[in-house]
Amino acid sequence: MLNYAWLIFVPPLIALLINIFLGRRLGRTISGWLGALAVGLSFVVAVGLYLSLYGLPVEERSVTVVLWDWITIGSFHPQIALLIDPLSVLMALVVTGVGFLIHIYSVQYMKEDDEHHDLDVRRYVRYFVYVNFFIVAMLILVLANNFVMLYMGWEGVGLASFLLISFWFYKPSARDAGKKAFLVNRIGDFGMALAIFLIFVSVGAVAGSLAYKDVFAAVAANPALLAGVAGAITLLLLLAATGKSAQIPLWVWLPDAMEGPTPVSALIHAATMVTAGVYLIVRTSPLFELAGNTLTLVAWIGGLTALMGATIALTKTDLKRILAYSTISQLGYMFLAVGSGAYAAGMFHLTTHALFKACLFLGAGSVMHAMHGELDINKMGGLRHKMRSTYWTFLIAAATLAGFPIVTGGFWSKDAVLIGAAANGEWILYVIGLFTALLTAIYSFKMVFVVFWGKPRDQ
Repeated sequence: MLNYAWLIFVPPLIALLINIFLGRRLGRTISGWLGALAVGLSFVVAVGLYLSLYGLPVEERSVTVVLWDWITIGSFHPQIALLIDPLSVLMALVVTGVGFLIHIYSVQYMKEDDEHHDLDVRRYVRYFVYVNFFIVAMLILVLANNFVMLYMGWEGVGLASFLLISFWFYKPSARDAGKKAFLVNRIGDFGMALAIFLIFVSVGAVAGSLAYKDVFAAVAANPALLAGVAGAITLLLLLAATGKSAQIPLWVWLPDAMEGPTPVSALIHAATMVTAGVYLIVRTSPLFELAGNTLTLVAWIGGLTALMGATIALTKTDLKRILAYSTISQLGYMFLAVGSGAYAAGMFHLTTHALFKACLFLGAGSVMHAMHGELDINKMGGLRHKMRSTYWTFLIAAATLAGFPIVTGGFWSKDAVLIGAAANGEWILYVIGLFTALLTAIYSFKMVFVVFWGKPRDQ
């Protein structure tokens, strides 16, 4: 099965092409379900990869699948290849699993525009083309075995994010939000490009390629290869990570990204793309460990961003904006974990967050739909009697976000993050994380009580 890992790209690519050329003829329902089922098939492939990988002995759970040789320049021979290991398979499961559920939600939700008028077939089909393109780009990013393919996927998800944030392009606010996200992420992308260039100049000739394994093996054998540049490379990679994952100082684009359709907020700006920065740091951790001060900086950026995001979320009354700042805060937890060397804890929280935050955004979309576009929580109230299914799913997801003890995954993943900070001796960050958890619980249940309890306040 592992040798056929490339099959994971095929269904969304085929669906994307069919919808480009035939989507208008197929109509909204067929084109929507085509896009959704394609991602479902990719999820099945991801599950197959997981089962095949974990059928191997622990020491063999890293398999490179070479698709073709790209180019040969002397001893330098980069390849187009996939890396199948526990980290990449976990990310593929998150991307395709959460993506499949959000695609199903989108089939019906996107039949109306943001003003609750029927969405014409061209825009409807375009939406599914964009989200299928995003899934393909995100899979390239997480399954790449080298820095060149990583960069291709990195730029691809950035383009998809821009297209989907500005999807309601007739609204000036959506156009401005798309441009803002694109430009802010350009700063991070510039850091990524420079970091890859420095890796190529420093290690490329010795490693023979830009494959992760070759680069890390060359550096492990001769750390002097990165003498004087390890700090610069990791700082540039950190700049890229702060852009994609909306951390200080490049966090400003994410709240405005809520101008996009709500399923987009759930898929890209809560569950998948915004975690790319966390994935990048974990994937390149052998380089970060050569520059220990950079890892400490990662942890502090995460801790301060977590506190900042939670504090701002407390002050907001726009339901989607609360969730946006909450996402910034929870991504900060992930940075705090990986910066403390607790990589498993960071990925654990990434996985739980993808599930409960996507659920919260989809619940917000349901509330927004029922309230005819209203997002001010002070104009809601009493919805638990009218939207029982939405209420219970939102309550469970909010409790998980708050880290309700013992019975929620959010409790265990946050606990692992805090234990990681303490184990690394980062006691100030531990206290910041603990206080942020308290703030998170406050705004989480504030959403539940104000939106779903009490009397209706929209009249």
